[in-house]
Amino acid sequence: MNFRNLAKECAGLALAKKAKEILILDVRKLTSITDYFVICNGRSNIHVETIAESIVSKLKGKGIRPLHIEGEKQAQWLLIDYVGVIVHVFYEPTRKFYGLEKLWAEGKKVKFQEGKRKKPKRSSKL
Repeated sequence: MNFRNLAKECAGLALAKKAKEILILDVRKLTSITDYFVICNGRSNIHVETIAESIVSKLKGKGIRPLHIEGEKQAQWLLIDYVGVIVHVFYEPTRKFYGLEKLWAEGKKVKFQEGKRKKPKRSSKL
């Protein structure tokens, strides 16, 4: 899997756990530390942990393991380093405070297929 597809996969996994404001930035022309940032946020520390744990476990099931994970104790800003893709999962107020999107504003936004969430079927029988 190339890094662009890995970034999209991470974004999709975050979406599956109801992450908010998901953004993929192509930063290849701006830095040598990584190719893509995936930035998203959760509504609480527990939500942030859940999003990050889901990404790590689902990719581990595909044989893709992170090089490093930062911020697990506080769960305000979890960073998952896949070398060519760095995933930033923020607690919403922390994301606003650090403003990574503004720091990396020259990065190119990458679209990803969000997919359609299935609506629960309503029973017509009462």
